[in-house]
Amino acid sequence: MGTGRGYAPRPTMMTTPALLHEDPQAPLTALGVTIVVPVYNEEKGVEGVLERLAKLDLGAPVEILAVNDGSQDGTAAALKAIQARIPNLRVVTHAANQGYGAALKTGFTHSKHRVVVITDADGTYPEDRIVDLLRCIDDGAEMAVGARLGEAVHIPMIRKPAKAFLRRLASFLAGTPIPDLNSGLRAFRRELVLAYRPILPQGFSFTTTITLAALTNGHRVDYVSVNYAQRHGRSKIRPFKDTLGFTALIIRTVVYFNPLKVFYPVAGVILLALLGSLYYDLFVESPANLGDKTVLLFVLWVQVLSVGLLADLIEKRSRL
Repeated sequence: MGTGRGYAPRPTMMTTPALLHEDPQAPLTALGVTIVVPVYNEEKGVEGVLERLAKLDLGAPVEILAVNDGSQDGTAAALKAIQARIPNLRVVTHAANQGYGAALKTGFTHSKHRVVVITDADGTYPEDRIVDLLRCIDDGAEMAVGARLGEAVHIPMIRKPAKAFLRRLASFLAGTPIPDLNSGLRAFRRELVLAYRPILPQGFSFTTTITLAALTNGHRVDYVSVNYAQRHGRSKIRPFKDTLGFTALIIRTVVYFNPLKVFYPVAGVILLALLGSLYYDLFVESPANLGDKTVLLFVLWVQVLSVGLLADLIEKRSRL
């Protein structure tokens, strides 16, 4: 289990008819679960995923919500055929492709229940582990993540170095170990996502952002080890471009919630360079004299430290 620090912004609550008749004494998941499946050009894998979800016995009312994100293959027809066989399946369609995060946000908006599970339509995640994620939610977690740490995890070798780098960077900046930064199998208390909806992106970085937002604001996040199968169809991830984007996103998100976690290390590196330059100017170079580079490093150090402190002040005041 990982937890973060700080205080969460006030949630933006959305009321649905299902929420008006909930029994406060019942376990949260027993009141109902919505399973959101974002779908984009997954005509080969989506049928098996939805049929396996329909067969799950979660001991609660289950709503399966497939969000067709402007698919251009035979996904729409496949969903229509599946819907005829699965009575608790609803399909919401985007007229044009808006992105993975946009599909998830649509799912959260349309969900009938306070507990929402997300999973992919490509058949990579083990749907039978959803019950374990829901146990974490009933135990008090606000988000439970299916961490891809099982014995059978099929992640392409070309993506492993980038994923390891991003995970370690995020863990350092968040101040807590993150076993899996962007797993697409998760269970949420719906209000957690609604609280951070304004900053959640439209693309694949949705899961990365909500992970960092939760961990840097003191929300309880649990992890459940799961396997990860080979996907059906072609991945939409672009390794090089998306790695750069995820790196910028991680830094930006942590700056948003805990700016000193970013600015202090940068200021520390500059200070070391400043001390090295000062030593050279005073004890190595003859005659001893402060060089331009030392003065510039000192000015840069003061500026970075000042901006970091100002950003931290603004962030703290925004929570009042």
